[in-house]
Amino acid sequence: MSTQPDLLYSEEEEALRAAVRDLLTDHCDAASVIARVETDAPHDLSLWKALADGMGLAGLLVPEERGGQGATHREAAVVLEELGRAVAPVPYLTSAVVATEALLACGGGELLAELASGRKIGALAVGLHTAPGGVLTTVRAENGTLHGEVSAVADAGVADVLLVPADDGGLYAVEADAVTVTPQTSLDLTRPVATVSFDGASGRRLGDAEPAVRRALRAGAGLLASEQLGLADWTLTETVRYLKDRKQFNRPVGGFQALKHRLAQLWLEVVNLRAAARAAADALATGEDADVSVAVAQAYATSVAVHAAEEALQLHGGIGMTWEHPVHLYLKRAKADSIAYGTAGAHREALAELVDLRAP
Repeated sequence: MSTQPDLLYSEEEEALRAAVRDLLTDHCDAASVIARVETDAPHDLSLWKALADGMGLAGLLVPEERGGQGATHREAAVVLEELGRAVAPVPYLTSAVVATEALLACGGGELLAELASGRKIGALAVGLHTAPGGVLTTVRAENGTLHGEVSAVADAGVADVLLVPADDGGLYAVEADAVTVTPQTSLDLTRPVATVSFDGASGRRLGDAEPAVRRALRAGAGLLASEQLGLADWTLTETVRYLKDRKQFNRPVGGFQALKHRLAQLWLEVVNLRAAARAAADALATGEDADVSVAVAQAYATSVAVHAAEEALQLHGGIGMTWEHPVHLYLKRAKADSIAYGTAGAHREALAELVDLRAP
């Protein structure tokens, strides 16, 4: 008989949160993120090095005997909450979660240890919009070489190695310098996407693609909810702070009842999202009802994150519409996350199948 999961944060998780938040406060302020996304190199690789190498966070999901920290999805979820609060332009979700989970399903070997230590950045060559169990755009495998292209691959521009599902059912590791990466126009400037073209690139077969990709995308979708939680929490907190300071008719704008009601409704949504995101992280850590918990979290998270960012933009008034204010980064991330690893509608359909509640 299974016990009820404890979704509260442990002392260790709160200590991890404090350490990550301190690092991001010092190295990932809004002005520097905005300045970075205006360049051709939006990723903050020095911040990534501090997270991955300095704090060892790239290997949270990897067992100690395989070169990692031996933690669980709960700890990774706390890291993603904080990265979401800062819209940090680092490949944590794509490398330390999605690519790492795919390698764990295949054994991983030395490549897994390299990702866990942060020596290499990995990316799963699957479109960011692909849901767990969704239809993959696979490349063609011929005598150990790969041909074709995959579009909308997140963080491909900074990946050292690509994990590529092929039409022969295998998952291949391909070095980034063997492929052509063409940046695509991305709404979310802090998580750029690209088209990856394979023209006879040699690949090393790691294992079977289907179970590895399914596991990777499920973890990505489940922990994305924690990133969306961090994003929603920051936008709500920042909006409340602004409305307390902003005065109109010689009184704080936050004192107007209509705005209080909007903020109260948003607060309830964020609290519910926290429960759903924590449940998904705990289910991924324990393996109990993970498919259901991930589907529930993603069916709910999208609307809350987008709503929170839209309210922040509107309630900041004129300043919220400026490029200098960071709220546009949060709205773009929320909108991009709304289709990442499956839309809310796709997850609702999956949930209906899982609980045998099909449409008539």
